[in-house]
Amino acid sequence: MPPALRNRRAALVVGHPGHELRVHGWMELARPFVCVFTDGSGRTGQSRLDSTTRLLTRAGARPGSIYGRFKDVDIYAAILDNDFGLFIELAEELAEALVRDAVDYVVGDAVEGYNPIHDLCRCVINAAVELANRIKTTRIANFDFLVVGLPDSRSDELRTGNIWLRLDEVALERKLAAAKSYLELRDDVSKMTGEAGSAAFQVETLRPVISAVRADDSVQEPPFYERYGEQQVAEGYYRRVIRYREHILPLADALVTYAQR
Repeated sequence: MPPALRNRRAALVVGHPGHELRVHGWMELARPFVCVFTDGSGRTGQSRLDSTTRLLTRAGARPGSIYGRFKDVDIYAAILDNDFGLFIELAEELAEALVRDAVDYVVGDAVEGYNPIHDLCRCVINAAVELANRIKTTRIANFDFLVVGLPDSRSDELRTGNIWLRLDEVALERKLAAAKSYLELRDDVSKMTGEAGSAAFQVETLRPVISAVRADDSVQEPPFYERYGEQQVAEGYYRRVIRYREHILPLADALVTYAQR
């Protein structure tokens, strides 16, 4: 464990089950409590939460109070309806959990413009940390990690204090075994290892989050989820497309306003 995080109480907060694989080595060392917003069911309706529960048990982590609470389709509906209240309540509940468990630092999804749930998860985390830090006497540190991109694929000169964890061969083998045993993500794991090899799993990077909840500078327009959503609507899977400026930014702004009020 990097010295800065040694003997510190940690929380991992992700939008979907399976994201914890990206920081499996860190998770084994930190043994955080883990919050997962959705069950990862997508449009199929098949939850993958049981696979994450087994993975957490083997890694010595534990589920938090927010754990697969929503189906993906329900979160998508809340986003399309600009249901600010749902996400504000999530931020409040997460803040209470951070204070109750005396958490020293939080690790969670980064904004990548790939999936709206990933990006809003980051907004909720930032709001929760802001709320919790108004109560705690010692500030909670806030880190993100790339869910889709490779850990070193987006260098940012403005980000100082990145924490790099390079897994030894034994830890890497455990991580690869955990990834391969996660049946619902088998195709994704095979694609990643095929394109980048095991090196894609060996380095884990925790990046300090300094900015407020809104992170529009991190997103290239139109984001991937808009383009993909248009295809899904055209094929009849969904009725409406989640738009960055119509749906995501207003929710992010509502979280900023609430957390800073």
